[in-house]
Amino acid sequence: MSIPTSVHPVARAGRRIALAGAAALTATLALAAPASAHAEVEADTPQALAENVTLSFVSEAESDSAGFTQLRIVLPDGIAPGDVTLDEAPKGWKLKTTSGGYSVAGPALKAGVDAEHKIKIRQLPDAKEIAFKTVETYSDGKISRWIELPTGGAEPEQPAPVLKLKAAAPGAKAVSPSPSATESATPSPAPTATESDIAAAGSDTDAKAAEVDDDSSTGVIIGVVLAALAILGAGVWWLVQRRNASSQS
Repeated sequence: MSIPTSVHPVARAGRRIALAGAAALTATLALAAPASAHAEVEADTPQALAENVTLSFVSEAESDSAGFTQLRIVLPDGIAPGDVTLDEAPKGWKLKTTSGGYSVAGPALKAGVDAEHKIKIRQLPDAKEIAFKTVETYSDGKISRWIELPTGGAEPEQPAPVLKLKAAAPGAKAVSPSPSATESATPSPAPTATESDIAAAGSDTDAKAAEVDDDSSTGVIIGVVLAALAILGAGVWWLVQRRNASSQS
């Protein structure tokens, strides 16, 4: 009995279903990829202990229907809120210092427009890199938190803007604390909403909440993938059973 060289119809159908399943899985996993939007920081003099440095921040828009209204920044150790002054910002936006950092806010930008601002700081700290945890608020109330730091070599999905610094220049020294640093950060009897949000932006609670949201989204996606694969498997089984029934009749 000769073995046919052509591909069996059931095998062809099974292969088509498998390819369709692979395509569906690829598309689904693509939807699970982290958003392309992110927040970044650059410096005109990225060097430890450099003085009068201008930092440029860019928050990429990730909403098609709402624009930025506020950015809240948590300053790293070594930079006092009183050492920060606003250099450039969207029209009508103002800077407000807090006990843990500062915020810039104003009229809502157009949807899809990136939020860019520059600040001037008195001196960079003596470090290899510094992070600026950032919380973005949109006109529809949506909040996007870029506050995660790398852990165990894994790249975070919502990374905080990080500025890498070159080694300090020979003879460079830390300047004395700014006299206005403590004055501008004087706590009020009841923290304002901005101050509360700034504190929350750098807390473990927010980070864990973000992880829960990510886990929930991932769980839904995995469930959809498994359901799709189960349907595809059932289709292959039906074709095989139908072929067997035809052969026996």
